[in-house]
Amino acid sequence: MKFVEYTDSDMLWLGLADEIAGALNGVLVTGERASLAVPGGTTPGPLFDVLSAISLDWERVDVLLTDERWVPETSPRSNARLLRERLFVDKAAAANFVPFYTGGEAPDPDLAYVASQVEALAPLTVVLLGMGEDMHTASLFPGAENLEKALRPNAPGLVSMDAPDAGEPRVSLSAEMINGAMNRHLVIVGPAKRAALERAQALGDPTEAPVAAVLDGLTVHWAES
Repeated sequence: MKFVEYTDSDMLWLGLADEIAGALNGVLVTGERASLAVPGGTTPGPLFDVLSAISLDWERVDVLLTDERWVPETSPRSNARLLRERLFVDKAAAANFVPFYTGGEAPDPDLAYVASQVEALAPLTVVLLGMGEDMHTASLFPGAENLEKALRPNAPGLVSMDAPDAGEPRVSLSAEMINGAMNRHLVIVGPAKRAALERAQALGDPTEAPVAAVLDGLTVHWAES
């Protein structure tokens, strides 16, 4: 694991956006398409603002989420809605979005089809992860139903998840899909998140600290505030 510390979050977003854009562009120079998986939640919004203004051949970039709540895009809880509002504007509006939500009350009936779309993009060019103070990443929560499935080798690219206290049912990239990416990053802000990451390293058990399943070879970007 590589740890990169920034003077503040503004510098973090600028540096991380530059690194992501560089990785995408590097693949586009020699390949037809590149792919970017990003988290939802409140943390990455400022990063999306920076990324959306970067000149890149976005028409050849497939964007997907690392995880999604099983709600329509009209819901304020939708991560896809966040992308529409903060990333798919300006230059990045030309990117191709791969949505997970297909309707219905639960993800299982249509998940095989969506998982096949995700797996067709492997290896992902860039995966950017977030992490909670409970040491979850994507929607790989401690104690979640299907966590063991999402952690095992040869897991499907996308797995349905139902975690205690997580609200709606969710879908998440599996550890296998995340670890297979060409470039993997984790962004965290604040001393509490750093302490949680250190706990996950000390535990080393993905069933208790799911982020531990993806730390090998990961670049962590951190700012105190």
